[in-house]
Amino acid sequence: MLRSSLFTAGLLLGASAFAAPAGDLPLMPWPAKVERPAAQGALILSNDLAVSVTGDDPGDIAGRLRERLALQTGWTLRPQAASDKAIIRINIARKVKPQPLPDSDESYRLVVDASGVNITANTRFGALRAIETLLQLVQNGAKNTAVPWVTIDDAPRFPWRGLLLDSARHFIPLEDIKRQIDGMAAAKLNVLHWHLTDDQGWRFSSTRYPKLTQLASDGLYYTPEQMREVVRYASERGIRVVPEIDMPGHASAIGVAYPELMSAPGPYEMERHWGVLKPVLDPTKEATYAFAEAMVSELAAIFPDPYLHIGGDEVDDTQWKNNPAIQQFMRQHKLTDSHALQAFFNRRLELILEKHHRQMVGWDEIYHPDLPKSILIQSWQGQDALGEVAKQGYKGILSTGFYLDQPQSTAYHYRNEIVPQGLNGVDKLTDNDSAQSWRFSMPRLKGKPVEGSFTLIKGESGWRGFIDFSGKSRRAVQKIEWRDDSQVTFTVDTWMGETRPVVTVDNDKLGGYFLVGNVRYPITGERLEAVPAGVAPVVPDAEQQQNLLGGEAALWAENVAAPVLDIRLWPRAFAVAERLWSAKEVTDIDNMYSRLQAIDSWSTVSVGLQQHSQQQRQFTRLANSADTLALQILAQAIEPAQYYTRQHLKFQAGNYHQFEPLNRYADALSAESMTVRQMDKWVDRLISDAEDSESADALRHLFNRWQSNTSDALALSENSYQLHALGPVIQEVDKLAVIGLRLTDLVARQGTLDDQEIAAIQATLDNAAKVQDEVVIAAVYPLEKLLRATRNL
Repeated sequence: MLRSSLFTAGLLLGASAFAAPAGDLPLMPWPAKVERPAAQGALILSNDLAVSVTGDDPGDIAGRLRERLALQTGWTLRPQAASDKAIIRINIARKVKPQPLPDSDESYRLVVDASGVNITANTRFGALRAIETLLQLVQNGAKNTAVPWVTIDDAPRFPWRGLLLDSARHFIPLEDIKRQIDGMAAAKLNVLHWHLTDDQGWRFSSTRYPKLTQLASDGLYYTPEQMREVVRYASERGIRVVPEIDMPGHASAIGVAYPELMSAPGPYEMERHWGVLKPVLDPTKEATYAFAEAMVSELAAIFPDPYLHIGGDEVDDTQWKNNPAIQQFMRQHKLTDSHALQAFFNRRLELILEKHHRQMVGWDEIYHPDLPKSILIQSWQGQDALGEVAKQGYKGILSTGFYLDQPQSTAYHYRNEIVPQGLNGVDKLTDNDSAQSWRFSMPRLKGKPVEGSFTLIKGESGWRGFIDFSGKSRRAVQKIEWRDDSQVTFTVDTWMGETRPVVTVDNDKLGGYFLVGNVRYPITGERLEAVPAGVAPVVPDAEQQQNLLGGEAALWAENVAAPVLDIRLWPRAFAVAERLWSAKEVTDIDNMYSRLQAIDSWSTVSVGLQQHSQQQRQFTRLANSADTLALQILAQAIEPAQYYTRQHLKFQAGNYHQFEPLNRYADALSAESMTVRQMDKWVDRLISDAEDSESADALRHLFNRWQSNTSDALALSENSYQLHALGPVIQEVDKLAVIGLRLTDLVARQGTLDDQEIAAIQATLDNAAKVQDEVVIAAVYPLEKLLRATRNL
């Protein structure tokens, strides 16, 4: 049945499991406490293993654990007899109701030794979390399947660890939602925030208001029975379901069905375009509150969670301002502005929720001192807004920085700390400091330019700095690097994504670009005579920080449909889950990526997530062939363009709407190229040690592979209209491979280039960095490092 042995290297991702604060075991989120015995061993498993559960048993926990083990090992497990001696023993201290709650105890202890596996938990919810940890530890090694000896004591940092799924903009079939719930359970997320209504569709059937689905759903909606099935399925996995009905804005679908509830007369048509739209409920009509009570009543009968999300974001008040009756109502009730009118609406709505024993959740815009402290604010506006909420005694959760529909790097999401951070004196100048400040303007493809200033300070310990975006608080910048006397670069995480200015300063003029995510935005500016005044970050004190309950990843659906759902979510959602579960000190980026690679594979096999199979299906469709190797190799060099860029390009082309097909190569790509990330590391190693033949050979192999792929990739692009626009990208990758081979050889033999050739190669790289068919060649940036090395040797 089992035997123990000395622990083999195949079970570890690295040489040691004691790297602080996170180790090398393939676990994500990283547990609160991990201890390994001095004599590292392993528990060897076989196909006649038995599982016992004592105490509370949440829905055949032993059977589901055995099913997952069969998936991970490929074994056909022998039937478990009552007399079998269990090697996996689960003890749940007390019985609790099946429905998870905001204060459910999720702590557990997991011990693996020569005698087997012992899991102890206070509740079924802790046991469920422990089982996911155990399954991540099970590894198919060189000789056997085993679990390392280990003792883990674990509990989450934050109680609210959510994922928003948007079924309104693009409908998500039930089986796809269940699969995401499985992924959430694997990542120890515990709140499914189900966005059920928006301008583009009403997605649940109402008994009292049937025209909502008859006229405003395109026939795509969930029945009460289907929603109850989602609640049951999630509850069995320790996950709460919080439904959202968006009011009073994002209400176009309501207007289609019941125009009499709106603030302007109809008729209304189904809204197909994205954006902040004008239709808004009329908060002066009693019929509006009758409607709201009916919705709350029907949802409360289906969703047992104590919270119900009312949206409340992005209210365009044009209809309110243009309606004389509403303006008269505001005067009568001494409501000074539209925010006060929305607060009036929310106070009425809060009483309805209280009547049905529900607490209000809403976005930043619902925050108002007239509302009770029982409400929960979900912030899309950032840590400053969240910090102010916490300082005023309201509960809050963070979503800014966790938008997984945006193709950002996993590292960007991983760095996103829930608790607002101060500047730690970075902007305090001393007599020994020398500072320079620069004003910048960054035009965008849609909307106003992004403007502000940055300040770089040279002090005794080197360079430091900060940036002031107009209307936002001051942020410290990182990794300041002067490439020469006139070009400087640094990084800062912004609401747009990781932002890396690469700017030239010449005769008090500023030029260059901001690399936002992976897209270059040219900037202009000039030097300022003095360091500007800034807005300090809003940082709650230790007691006020207790009001921060956690956060939610968000998967908005403008650029997401069911066929690419898993590609967008996984495995990056595991990194967000770790930020919400693990200790604040667990921040090592390289360590995270190492574990994420293991979790990516594990989650496809054990959990059934489809990030890889969905990509393969999309590649097969694009290639008109099951032979998709050329598209897979091409994907090593490129990434989907930064989120705002793609959205704005669609807007400019008139394709910013529900029927824009998500069928491009960009839609099938992962958010970031792990090959380019590894390429960057090889480049760094080669630059630091020109005799590092292993890195040089790895780079040569990669560039040769890209060159050899060119003809096959071009043939596919010529035979598929959906790939045709990718032809120039393929040719650019080929050029970059040639450049890469030459630069690798130069750096390896410590050769140099003259200024003219450096300029010519830089021009090629700059051209290759442009967005084409909504993709970016990410390989440009490691190649730029190699090019700079030929100048600096």
